[in-house]
Amino acid sequence: MFISVGIGESYNLPNIFKITKLSPNATIPQYQTEQAAGMDLCACIDQSVTLKPLERAMIPTGLAIELEPGYEAQIRARSGLSIKNGLTMVNGIGTIDADYRGDVGILVINLGQEDFVITPGMRIAQMVIAKYERVAWTQVEALGQTERGHGGLGSTGVNN
Repeated sequence: MFISVGIGESYNLPNIFKITKLSPNATIPQYQTEQAAGMDLCACIDQSVTLKPLERAMIPTGLAIELEPGYEAQIRARSGLSIKNGLTMVNGIGTIDADYRGDVGILVINLGQEDFVITPGMRIAQMVIAKYERVAWTQVEALGQTERGHGGLGSTGVNN
């Protein structure tokens, strides 16, 4: 099946997932470049939202999605907004599970030093669709040994 992906091109995509607008003002996510992994998500708000430094908010997209089992939607910060303004995700990367059908909310926090204004329709996050694996655990008395062992939290250093 061929579908427009937002950059004026059409690609033969292996998976087509369902999306619905919960609001007439919602914007369907689109890739902004040919090789972009993430589709931009827009704020579906009636009026601007001002975030003070360290303030958090859930910004609706006005969209609900239906993913196939074995897929998740990862909600990520946009790098330009993060480095220039300090706008990032409260939980680092958000996960939208395949069985969730509500509004895809964007959990943002302003880590900048100035107020940040989110305007209606602003592209404030990106969504990456990813496959995942589910696992089962088996409890054991001891784990296999590795060279790293218990080393973590900077144990490999910062220099070459």
